[in-house]
Amino acid sequence: MFIVNSIVLIKLAVSVVLGMVIGLERELRKKPLGLKTSLVICVSSCLLTIVSIESADRFAVPGVHVMDPMRLAAQIVSGVGFLGAGVILRKSNDVIMGLTTAAMIWAASGLGIAAGAGFFIEATVGLLLIIISVELLPRILKIIGPKALSEKEIRLDLLMEKADDRIIEIMDQIKAKGIKIKNIRIRDLGHEPEKRETHRVNLIITVNEKRFTADVYHDIRDIDGIISIDIENL
Repeated sequence: MFIVNSIVLIKLAVSVVLGMVIGLERELRKKPLGLKTSLVICVSSCLLTIVSIESADRFAVPGVHVMDPMRLAAQIVSGVGFLGAGVILRKSNDVIMGLTTAAMIWAASGLGIAAGAGFFIEATVGLLLIIISVELLPRILKIIGPKALSEKEIRLDLLMEKADDRIIEIMDQIKAKGIKIKNIRIRDLGHEPEKRETHRVNLIITVNEKRFTADVYHDIRDIDGIISIDIENL
């Protein structure tokens, strides 16, 4: 009995370490999946896997009552999806957020199952690969990969004076400042209270990720013909 309990304690301890690493990574990035949540998911998945395996050995009767040792573990995989769905958000600008965090919730559960089943080496290697994929690999690709990987998207909402060739001229000035225009939407607002005809122009632009959004704001604000500007990182 002592040997069995020792193995169970080792499995739970390993799941604590695995869940803690996943949680710390999300905690440092200020994401919804924090340290406590990750630990609970990983340890609970480990515990349920242990119960599933031990129950199959303890209560199964050969030829009469056959039990699947991973039956509970299979339910964990599908059940944890509800938690993942809860952190996926859609912002008002149609940007989807939380997909990586949802995947990390699923990963924490998977690591807990692996630890509960006694696959310590596999779980550790899986954890290392996950951290490398989330933290290290994107940074390397930004350095040696295509230029698009080192760019960020910004949404611009511009109110500008209405003129036949004014929009084209302003777009050219924006491009001249090292800004790429990815998408454009133009709306005619008619007359403002001050009796000036205006255009509302919505832009999705891309700039180098090292460039501050405030710098982009100041560069575009200085362009003649722009009445107001609303800027937001995507």
